[in-house]
Amino acid sequence: MRKTAVVTGASSGIGAATARRLAAEGFNVVLAARRRDRLDDLAKEIAGTVPGAAKIVPVTLDVTSQESVDALADAVGGCHVLVNNAGGAVGLDSVAGADLDDWRTMYETNVLGLVRVTKALLPKLVESGEGHVVNITSLAGHVAYEGGAGYNAAKFGAYAVNEVMRLELVAQPVRITEVAPGLVKTEEFSLVRFKGDEAKAEKPYEGVPEPLVAEDVADCVAWAVTRPPHVNIDRIDVQPRVQAAPYKLHREA
Repeated sequence: MRKTAVVTGASSGIGAATARRLAAEGFNVVLAARRRDRLDDLAKEIAGTVPGAAKIVPVTLDVTSQESVDALADAVGGCHVLVNNAGGAVGLDSVAGADLDDWRTMYETNVLGLVRVTKALLPKLVESGEGHVVNITSLAGHVAYEGGAGYNAAKFGAYAVNEVMRLELVAQPVRITEVAPGLVKTEEFSLVRFKGDEAKAEKPYEGVPEPLVAEDVADCVAWAVTRPPHVNIDRIDVQPRVQAAPYKLHREA
């Protein structure tokens, strides 16, 4: 029997790469995100490029809406793997100059969205007998850096939820894994952070010879979820070789 994986934030970047990779690993995949047109295109792409691709189902999802999350839970039959990837950063303000609306947006998606989706699908994960929740956080959730307070706070919160879940579900057949990437260059993460300013969006990657790409993170997810059911990979920290900390990168002149 094929297992089913639900991937949030699947319309681009790490989410889309993870959906492709899990389909290649033999999972049925539920693609969940706000932009339905992109999900439909991704579903067609996977069906056409992954040999023997299983069932790929696009579902419109806004993780900040309980009604939307409830509709996702109703649309999903069984669920073995949940990849909580929806989230992201907005702004690079100091605490003194913080835009609280940006902070609220980050908390709503990175923390409350993660909890809302997990809570809705947890009964199905337990029922599967081999459930697995993978939370995509960030090294920003473990090491603070100047200008990152809002994102740090949100991802520190996601990390805390991840750790508590492992404690609370220890008697249940559900594994809990955190994947915490460093600098990843995707088509949208930095662009969203800087609200469409392309020049600012490129600055974090300037001089960095080989940042991570979305497929690197998807590889970590695929490895974790394909371990034997009795093996729990607690946390994977992954960053490019030229990065030693969120604030320490080697840049070529």
